[in-house]
Amino acid sequence: MSTRFGIGYDAHQLTTGAPLVLAGVAVDHDSGLAGHSDGDVATHAIIDALLGAAALGDIGTHFKEDDPSVPDGISSLVLLGRTVALLAAAGWMVVNVDATIIAQRPRLVEQITAMRRAIAGAMGTVTENVNIKATTEDRMGYTGTGQGISAMAVASLTELL
Repeated sequence: MSTRFGIGYDAHQLTTGAPLVLAGVAVDHDSGLAGHSDGDVATHAIIDALLGAAALGDIGTHFKEDDPSVPDGISSLVLLGRTVALLAAAGWMVVNVDATIIAQRPRLVEQITAMRRAIAGAMGTVTENVNIKATTEDRMGYTGTGQGISAMAVASLTELL
């Protein structure tokens, strides 16, 4: 059996008046992430890692802003579920994902368990196959100054039998 690995990264600006959604979980904060979907950088990074591992392009290849099946504000968890279906159709199954959210604020330690459950649920796997971490950049760069939030992810896939 073949195993593959992929890397994903995403970043969005923070904006007032939008809800903050990270790894499928609504997080209490004074601003949210700008984007066509819910702006969930963690889920977007995971999607890109999964697609990269399967050599199926990236999130923009499959979920274009002008596609009627991808309406404004769509939950990124829906896109993650569609991604897992694309992987299965190509003969791949998710082994695990590991993601890091980079944000100065808000502190995310209380939401990590819910985030792991949300991502696992959207992928149809157990929580033990999903790891989510959060870190800051010690007030450096756009994430450290509160202008945006970014995330990176690694995913592994194996061939379906």
